[in-house]
Amino acid sequence: MSASLHVALLWLAPALAVVLGLALRRARVSEWLNLASAVAVFVLAAPLPFQFVAPVTLLHGYLIVDALGSWVVLCVAIVYLLSSIYAIAYMRQAAHSEGQLPVFYALFAGFALSMLVAPLVNSVGVYWIAIELTTLISTFLVGFERNAESMEAAWKYIIVVSSGISLALLGTALLYWGGSFVYGETYMLSWSTLVAAAPHMPPVLLKMGFLLVLIGYGTKVGLAPMHTWLPDAHSEGPAPVSAMLSGALLNTAMVGIVRLLAVTDAAGHGQLPHLALVVLGVFSLVVGALFIVRQRQVKRLMAYSSVEHMGVLALGFGFGGPLGIAGAMYHMLNHSLAKPLLFFGAGNAMQRFGSKRMDDMRGMWREFPVSGAIWLCGAVAITGAPPFGLFLSEFTILRAGWDGPHRWAAIVMLVLLIAIFVAFLNHFRAMYLGEVSEPANRTPIGGAAWRVLPMALALGALLILGLWWPPSWQSVFSGIAQGLGVRP
Repeated sequence: MSASLHVALLWLAPALAVVLGLALRRARVSEWLNLASAVAVFVLAAPLPFQFVAPVTLLHGYLIVDALGSWVVLCVAIVYLLSSIYAIAYMRQAAHSEGQLPVFYALFAGFALSMLVAPLVNSVGVYWIAIELTTLISTFLVGFERNAESMEAAWKYIIVVSSGISLALLGTALLYWGGSFVYGETYMLSWSTLVAAAPHMPPVLLKMGFLLVLIGYGTKVGLAPMHTWLPDAHSEGPAPVSAMLSGALLNTAMVGIVRLLAVTDAAGHGQLPHLALVVLGVFSLVVGALFIVRQRQVKRLMAYSSVEHMGVLALGFGFGGPLGIAGAMYHMLNHSLAKPLLFFGAGNAMQRFGSKRMDDMRGMWREFPVSGAIWLCGAVAITGAPPFGLFLSEFTILRAGWDGPHRWAAIVMLVLLIAIFVAFLNHFRAMYLGEVSEPANRTPIGGAAWRVLPMALALGALLILGLWWPPSWQSVFSGIAQGLGVRP
């Protein structure tokens, strides 16, 4: 299959789910259309990173199918599939009426489509538009429940993120200005043209442009201190939406930072950008650790875990080198599996106990004998404990930091990961082993198979990836490193 046909089919599946769902306006049809779209997207995305290790450009250079973009698309496809399975049971109970479901699934598929487009965009300016589009669509999903808290979270999300993205646009303009010293006033602003022009660009424009982009897209990624939208949006949106925000959207925004980091490296001015990325990564870990320790609401606990893991990703790319890149890409995949699992478990608990507070959630073993056990294993996995995949990816990033010039950051990372491990599992200890009270009521929840299946699939994958690093993936990671200008 040609690259153009492959990408066209990849985008066509969710586009059809949007159009047909809105046209037919039937709840059950919309569910199955979205699920069929998610299955098709996963089938098409799974081989993509291995088929196109060497970059291929499409649409007169406006699209690029390369190892980095394809890997992020695979992560998006995994989260989209898991979330679409879980959403069937969750949204039937969460929706106020059947009439809401076609709109929800149209927005959900549209959100997935926007995140499947952005990583494959080759124009720096069009990439900015694609990232802003993800914000506009997901805002309606964050506020979908239409209560005071969700509406406040949606407004906060769009205002904070759009403000940050505006800085990314300013940084992009500075980089374009720098490129004009090489190409003239008009040229195609692609990732490769910037890399080629970087050695001849004024260093002040290059560094300032990157730092503005780092702050702008870093806001979307949820790096501290630009993370203020993330806890509210993740905690107030429906659980499948929270999974998509954490497991897919944050990775999509990281692509722009990583590609432009390669531009500064090509110019020989990468020391400051790498240090900035490392500092933001460490600060994100500090903020995540502090708020995880004292957290009382279950979905906000997962949200601050996302801040922590985006800090780990930033450290991986900031440490750089083949080992840092490989660890970061592997961590991206593992986080895309683990975080939906945790949000699904949180969604089950919230609907069962009728509360978001962990103090109200006791006796998890009794309430959820199967999914509760999977959720607990997911909590162990997200803290980076063996034998799950996140342990292997975090250990690889630590090795990259230990062997590089930022060993201090690797030491801080290790200490904070241990603190987060203790604090995170202490919350789960209380929910599972704490004193059980008999509440006035419990809300029965249905669709057990739809709720357990995606959690089991995610946990099984995390266990396999913790015990076995597929050898064929090393060529993908090497292709990503080479595409970013990293030499062995």
